[in-house]
Amino acid sequence: MIEAAQLRRGTVLELDGELYEVTEYELKKMGRGGANVKTKMRALERGGSMIDRTFGSNDRLQDVRLETRRVQYMYNDGDLYHFMDNETFEQPALSKEAVAEVEAFLIDGIELSLAMYEGRAIKLELPVTVDLEVVEAPPSHKGDTASGASKPVKLSNGMMVTVPMFIDSGTIIRVDTRTGAYVTRVSS
Repeated sequence: MIEAAQLRRGTVLELDGELYEVTEYELKKMGRGGANVKTKMRALERGGSMIDRTFGSNDRLQDVRLETRRVQYMYNDGDLYHFMDNETFEQPALSKEAVAEVEAFLIDGIELSLAMYEGRAIKLELPVTVDLEVVEAPPSHKGDTASGASKPVKLSNGMMVTVPMFIDSGTIIRVDTRTGAYVTRVSS
């Protein structure tokens, strides 16, 4: 149990029998009264719907500790995405809704963290960056790089990313999974 004033981004709570992750919080102090904590939370199991809740700063809430395992992405068979636990070789699966936010970065063999609660797979945490191949890039022209210009390219996972002009098709680039932005060239 924690007090609402102790909530932080990423805290997982159990409310009304459901698991929610705090995505935003704001402590508002009232004039003479107590303080309130306004939160936005995402449901971890039922399709990831967002809810807004306000708590008194002294309200006691049931926080949840998730077990984290290192897993490797194996494949998907339409509605389920299958992973393999690196230690036990168990093969948990997540629904398409549960991986919707990170689906574009699920490339064969990628290692990531899987949060588990009472034996159920709950959510995935990607590495901060992934390396992807550029499959389509418009041609660069001599002198374009002097102004720090950029161009959109298509990656092997279907994403479009803005990169510097010197990046061509076949180049491997590093992409930030939190923002989807180009970080650096890995190899040409």
